[in-house]
Amino acid sequence: VVKEKYPVGTIIDGTIKNITDFGIFVGVDEGIDGLIHISDLSWTKKFKHPSELYKKGQKIRAVVLNIDEKNERFSLGVKQLEKDPWEGIAQKYSPGDIVEGKVTNITDFGIFLELSEGIEGLIHVSEINRDKGEKLSEFVKPGDLLKALIISIDEKERKIGLSLKGLETKTEKEEIAEYIDKQKSLETPLGEILEKKEKVISNSEENKSSETTASENIVDQPAEEEPSGEKSPSQTKITSSESESKTSEEQTEAPSIQKDEKSG
Repeated sequence: VVKEKYPVGTIIDGTIKNITDFGIFVGVDEGIDGLIHISDLSWTKKFKHPSELYKKGQKIRAVVLNIDEKNERFSLGVKQLEKDPWEGIAQKYSPGDIVEGKVTNITDFGIFLELSEGIEGLIHVSEINRDKGEKLSEFVKPGDLLKALIISIDEKERKIGLSLKGLETKTEKEEIAEYIDKQKSLETPLGEILEKKEKVISNSEENKSSETTASENIVDQPAEEEPSGEKSPSQTKITSSESESKTSEEQTEAPSIQKDEKSG
């Protein structure tokens, strides 16, 4: 009757009749109780006892997981009403990714980091650089935000391994690579430098050669000959002055000749 009335996958509403260390008993119908095991209460919430989340007499909704016809009881689940956050986790995170999360718990063997709702990773103590004798509780506090490197993912076991040492190593390598790239962009290859230098020398030699050639052309250029029978203005002036001088001398000599003739 129970199997026919409440097949697997059926969503039911009931009342909490009893709370134990291992789970919650829910009254579904008269004489029919369902058990929600503590492991089926939540995907993400952490608690030590179901009474931390529920109270006797409280209304609760659950889904049928399995049916025990012999005892007329069936297994119920609350977390199954929501999607499992670990489903497809390998598509969301990958080894080598740098993630940031909130510290949820600190133990002797490591630090638990909440990456997203319902998803936690463990930074094992061996993956943490710290001073000798320093306790993890002195290193970080619950609620602190921390960055880490994903080193492993096990979706089946619901485990993600994280590392602080790996994060430091990866960050250092990235910084070194970035520095080298910047230096490469600032440096000029030797061949390119020599090529530019040769061009400068070549241009300098060409300029000197052209200047020398121009100078030689000026020195070797012959003077322009004047046409025959024509005199330059300077020559004309000289001839004119000579003629005036001769005329003056002739005029001076003429009176003296006349005087001599009279005396004779």
